[in-house]
Amino acid sequence: MSQIGQKLESLGLKLPPAPKPVGLYKPVLVVGNLAYVSGHGPLKSDGTMMLGRVGADLDVEGGKAAAKQTALAILATLQAGLGDLDRVVRVVKLLGLVRCTDDFGQSPAVINGCSQVFVDLWGEDLGIGVRSALGTNSLPGGMAVEVEGIFEIR
Repeated sequence: MSQIGQKLESLGLKLPPAPKPVGLYKPVLVVGNLAYVSGHGPLKSDGTMMLGRVGADLDVEGGKAAAKQTALAILATLQAGLGDLDRVVRVVKLLGLVRCTDDFGQSPAVINGCSQVFVDLWGEDLGIGVRSALGTNSLPGGMAVEVEGIFEIR
């Protein structure tokens, strides 16, 4: 088992199946030593998405749970696309979108749920990249969170 696979197991985290594209895009594209990952939602192991609007249907903790699940979906795509999560060197950039009410101003706290998974796997130096976290009124299918990322790979 890979080092990252062992860390996931020790943290009690299980990857969902790698999501299939639902449009004209690639889930992951490798260019040089960078893996660009398309926007992912909070896909659960049973194939359903975590839905809702943060600030109405979900509180900050519920949003963070959705963001954490989104990180696991991203990892599933990286594993499927790269063949081995140990190829990932570091997180370079994340863009997180939070489906929320107009007055909700804690999108960065929600996206911390995603970022924390990467910190737990790669540490504070390599697991934290640059990041933007934005609130929005709509996401595909009513999902609570969407995150895309760029990862340095070997």
